[in-house]
Amino acid sequence: MAAMFDEVAPKYDVVNDILSLGQTRRWRRIVVDAVGTVPGQRVLDLAAGTGTSSEPFADAGVDVVACDFSVGMLKVGKRRRPDIDFVAGDATNLPFADNSFDASTISFGLRNVADPKKALREMLRVTKPGGKLVVAEFSHPTFAPFRTVYTEYLMRALPPIAKKVASNPAAYVYLAESIRVWPNQDNLSAWLTESGWDKVAYRNLSGGIVAVHRAVKPLTGPGNAAGAH
Repeated sequence: MAAMFDEVAPKYDVVNDILSLGQTRRWRRIVVDAVGTVPGQRVLDLAAGTGTSSEPFADAGVDVVACDFSVGMLKVGKRRRPDIDFVAGDATNLPFADNSFDASTISFGLRNVADPKKALREMLRVTKPGGKLVVAEFSHPTFAPFRTVYTEYLMRALPPIAKKVASNPAAYVYLAESIRVWPNQDNLSAWLTESGWDKVAYRNLSGGIVAVHRAVKPLTGPGNAAGAH
């Protein structure tokens, strides 16, 4: 799968803007606000790709680490923003010590992880006790008639659009399918709770096309071993 994302890296952000009707950047601003970190704090931006989601943190003086399994994506991002720390890593086996970050976030990448629940546990491990998790992911529109239209748009309109603007159209067919079968808002919230996160809540954006999930790492419990940093 990493090779697929390597291939689409050069035009990935442009295609995303087209397919989301220009809403992607607005959604990312909402994620940054939800994370709520301040200058000097350290944030893990997982599945960061080319670093588009990491840039607002860096611009605000936050120490952000952009982590992704696609080296091709990271190379594109590093050329554009050499000031950001780009790290290659597997979401299910993160190359960071316990309790390393004040907050962790992942935008539109959790559904592409082979074992999403394991990724949620890994983010719990590397986040400091009391630290935040923010997950932005495509979800299920809440208005049933619109949900049907949206599903038809994804599965029928995305491939021909991708053929015109993307370097690897098949990758976007895969992305559409991954959105269609992804758990709804309540089911993803249950995954967060099962993974050990506390104070789980979510906010629907654009009628539920996207949901921003928030949670907090408990002050005590698994993953808070003494001596970790």
